[in-house]
Amino acid sequence: MSLHEHSEEQTKHLQHLTTESSNPSLIDLDAKSILERLEIMNSEDVKVALAIKAELPHIAEAVKSIVSSFRCGGRLIYIGAGSSGRLGVLDAAECPPTFSTPPEMVIGILAGGPAAMFEAVEGAEDDPIAGAAAVDSAAVGTNDTVVGISASGQAPFVLGALMRANALGAATIALTNNRPSKLEAVAGITIAPIVGPEVIAGSTRMKSGTSQKMVLNMLTTNAMIEIGKTYGTLMVDVKTSNSKLRVRGLRIVIEATGAERQQAQHALQDCEGNAKLAILTIKTGLSPADAKGLLAENSGSLRKALQSKIN
Repeated sequence: MSLHEHSEEQTKHLQHLTTESSNPSLIDLDAKSILERLEIMNSEDVKVALAIKAELPHIAEAVKSIVSSFRCGGRLIYIGAGSSGRLGVLDAAECPPTFSTPPEMVIGILAGGPAAMFEAVEGAEDDPIAGAAAVDSAAVGTNDTVVGISASGQAPFVLGALMRANALGAATIALTNNRPSKLEAVAGITIAPIVGPEVIAGSTRMKSGTSQKMVLNMLTTNAMIEIGKTYGTLMVDVKTSNSKLRVRGLRIVIEATGAERQQAQHALQDCEGNAKLAILTIKTGLSPADAKGLLAENSGSLRKALQSKIN
């Protein structure tokens, strides 16, 4: 296929995408006041949560796949281009400080490489071979779950990546804002919140991007809960790597145990800043070493460790 023919095919597909269409009721958007436009944007954003609600069963399937990967020593790998890819990188980057995960457990791959995080790399999303090569470079295997993120559902970089991930035996998930889509055709699971036309036609960093961010939050948060990274609503595996997080860690220990501040501080010191371990030592009276062993016996789950001690 020639470059001209490829361009014509892309144009033809774009014309039928929900994310590229115009909202006819907003034809005079630029003539409205700032407050009126803000009210319109806010009312459109309300639709995002409802679109995601319709996809909850598919999101649950995706979480199960990710948990299965984690329990097998595999990884969650996000792959995307432009705004979609940046959101994947952002979600991956938040996992280590929030859940004390190793950096390689959740990773984000962005078309155009790290430089594309800060500046658009034109044409990067149009290369399916580069997408496949990125999967190879990440040494994707059968224990991994790969999530391809593309608002249009047809970014060639993402398509190439998911097709290669399939060939390597990885679980594949599509996160898109159109249905049907090319991405859906190659993914094992598809999550497709249909948020409707953007306030600015084709500007998928808006409602589409918001929906993607919300779904990514759901995927990692629920997967981390399933593997014992939380206790109730508390992020007990928080990495206390700066002053704000050290204060948070102390607050978590106090809230989980009801201990006095001084006792919680001493427990955290004895446990080298590990809030989960500190909570277990306070609640059970175990030494840090014995508490660490009990956690290991219960796959890192604080709740299960406490229940096993009671039983």
